Amino acid sequence: MAAVVDTDERLRKWLVNTADRDGAAVMHVAGDEHGAPYAFSVGAWRRFGKPEAVVIGLPKEVAHAVVNTYVQRAAGGERFRPGRLYDGFLEGCPITLEKVAKQHYPEFLGSAFLVYGDGDFPAVQLIAATPDGKFPWHEDAPQGFAEYQPVLTASGAPESWTPGSDGP
Repeated sequence: MAAVVDTDERLRKWLVNTADRDGAAVMHVAGDEHGAPYAFSVGAWRRFGKPEAVVIGLPKEVAHAVVNTYVQRAAGGERFRPGRLYDGFLEGCPITLEKVAKQHYPEFLGSAFLVYGDGDFPAVQLIAATPDGKFPWHEDAPQGFAEYQPVLTASGAPESWTPGSDGP
């Protein structure tokens, strides 16, 4: 048991030190038969009072750049609102944001609990469109896209806006 505690404490220190130096640490989880790879920030809430961010289904280097771009822009004062389209994250592919439901925190933001023990921090999901502007909830999105990039709300669909009405 002591080895686990020691490992958790070393990871917690690395997360805090990296966030202090870079704005946030970016954690990566490899994909497997149960789901796509994903990456998330740890430290944006602690450092800047901005929600942590998670992105699903992008290659590791791309996911890292997307999360870092979010943290840098948020730290610089940009306000992100769910259901709005944002450029400058992925060339030729807009992204939108949605609030992450707390039920998804343990699976998709697990290491953040080492810094925020009680899980009391906000998080947003950065959701990428296909190059032709399709999001996972669009009926004409590529087959399997919704499973590869699930929406981390309670319902599994956008909840902060109505797709096609006041959001993408």
